[in-house]
Amino acid sequence: MPPILTPGARRVLDAATTLFYTHGIAAVGVETIAATAGVTKRTLYDRFGSKEALVCAYLRRRDEEWTARWEERIATAPEPRALTVFDAYAEDAEPSGRGCAFVNAASELADEHPGKAVIREHKAAVRARIEQLVTIDAARADAVAVAHHIFLLAEGAIAQQGVDGDAGHLRRARRLAAELLRR
Repeated sequence: MPPILTPGARRVLDAATTLFYTHGIAAVGVETIAATAGVTKRTLYDRFGSKEALVCAYLRRRDEEWTARWEERIATAPEPRALTVFDAYAEDAEPSGRGCAFVNAASELADEHPGKAVIREHKAAVRARIEQLVTIDAARADAVAVAHHIFLLAEGAIAQQGVDGDAGHLRRARRLAAELLRR
């Protein structure tokens, strides 16, 4: 369960969420975040302690919101439900075309940044959930390998969308994954 945020902290996190995704983490300073949120830098630091901690809060929020949307899709989707990962990524990245917030952040953060752990946990959870869905829906002996391929197709498509803005990569990757599941 996410921590309860004060109104000022919520405004800071809202501003950081928009700014980090739109412009990148390194390009956005705490002054810009505070000004956008309508708070002082002191309020930002009082609520989060550091930009590093704010980045982690941003990534945790993205994870919680993205996972909740994906689970809603899974709950109503026909089999094979593993394909919903492509729809969830498409919904998350459109209309900006900036791709996956986690891939974007991973490319900016040093390995020792605590945000990298949040990113790794998110990606591991996505892969594990795909594996669960393939195992349940397809009952395949090679479910782990198929799930890994689907994960890589989704990741590659969303990463490429971040490069060139073409949402068609996700549709094409989804078709390939569906074909893989039919075999």
